[in-house]
Amino acid sequence: MLKQHLQFKLSQKLSPQQIQLMKLIQLPTQAFEQRLKQELEENPALESGKAESEAMDDVYDDAYDDSSDSETIETDDINIDDYLSDDEIPDYRTQANNYSSDDEEKSIPYAAGISFNQYLINQLNTVYLDDEEWAIAEFLVGSVDESGYIRRPLGDIMDDLAFTQNIYVEEKKIESVLKVVQDLDPPGVGARSLDECLIIQLKRKEQKPSVELAISILEKSFDQFTKKHYDKLIQKHHVSEAELKDAISEIERLNPKPGGSYSGGTRMIEHIVPDFSIKIVDGELELTLNGRNAPELHVSKEYSNMLEGYKNAKEKSKSQKDTVLFIKQKLDAAKWFIDAIKQRQQTLYITMKTIMDYQEEYFLTGDERKLRPMILKDIADKIDMDVSTVSRVANSKYVDTPYGTKLIKDFFSEAMKNEQGEDVSTKEIKKILETVIGDEQKKKPLTDDKLAKILKERGYPIARRTVAKYREQLGIPVARLRKQI
Repeated sequence: MLKQHLQFKLSQKLSPQQIQLMKLIQLPTQAFEQRLKQELEENPALESGKAESEAMDDVYDDAYDDSSDSETIETDDINIDDYLSDDEIPDYRTQANNYSSDDEEKSIPYAAGISFNQYLINQLNTVYLDDEEWAIAEFLVGSVDESGYIRRPLGDIMDDLAFTQNIYVEEKKIESVLKVVQDLDPPGVGARSLDECLIIQLKRKEQKPSVELAISILEKSFDQFTKKHYDKLIQKHHVSEAELKDAISEIERLNPKPGGSYSGGTRMIEHIVPDFSIKIVDGELELTLNGRNAPELHVSKEYSNMLEGYKNAKEKSKSQKDTVLFIKQKLDAAKWFIDAIKQRQQTLYITMKTIMDYQEEYFLTGDERKLRPMILKDIADKIDMDVSTVSRVANSKYVDTPYGTKLIKDFFSEAMKNEQGEDVSTKEIKKILETVIGDEQKKKPLTDDKLAKILKERGYPIARRTVAKYREQLGIPVARLRKQI
């Protein structure tokens, strides 16, 4: 049975301008420049550089405030989203690239390079192999991952060769061809495990006692080596502590991921452009916003003149009305974009200024132990903005400080009470933990229990499991794996 009823509902909807502003705020400097370039290309009413000293805004307003004009354009039904949306694709984007021969090419060329697998194939061309061996070698090279390893069992590769290449061979044949692949550069490529990778590299070195011992350890005692059971290694291989130390030194100089050493000119280098800069001038902190975040933009004079021409025209045809409606949309979009950029600059500066003032002691000294506990809400409350706005600024922006370029979100941390009941930053505790581990005796590293006791003695009563969590966040292994001879 169908029923009709009235229902009142209160809802909140962001305007297109608010959405546009939020999207701009979260962009770091380089991405913002790309977005700016895109807007300048797509909106002919928006221009960069200084505007002429004429009151273009007045012309723009007058063209639509002429209430005496009987031919006033109705613009209430304009869907602003249609021309503010980031999904809008101009017609010229879908057309052929009809450039003349004298057009300037402004794109930045990049070296094409060759892939890691092709690099290996090129080396195979210098090795004598019959047709069957070549096909097997090529298949093996195709199975090498980006780290330089062949992770699949030879039995599976044998089956694949039979099904896909119509090559029926025994595992021994594949293994003999694998030895050829493992002779390629970089050393260690084509290994099936870490120990095999390291052994291949050691066999390429000059065979001196320390290298021979290192090979013996990896071949016969790899498990004990990884667990750092040095006493057992000394007993098993009948060597002194100094000899074992030399052998371990040889192993530590090897590359566990040989594929990672190949760049081939194809990897893009990521450059970080700081969005802010903090300097210490006469003992005071000075904050500046990267000038690339504050471009000079203005509304096109030409488009404003078109509106003025329409206003002064005695007769207004249908085509003129359609044209001026298009002009109005583009001018609106241009003005909104300029306003959004100004608001973006203001929001970025205010947010970073508040963070800088909050962490003033750290920025003056560079000592991470001086970082105060700070969460997003602390800053949001001070600048009277939403937590999500602060998050957008913190998660993607960098600041250049006297102590290096830092990601802003790294200045945020939870609070923890010390023995005096004062709030201290978890970053301060992590820094102290890192210092304690750095000063420990490497022959007898401190366990998490001992670390917890030391921190408690220093006034930070935290549990062993919390110490373990902080240690893992710092990327520091357990005590057993920190042991050295």
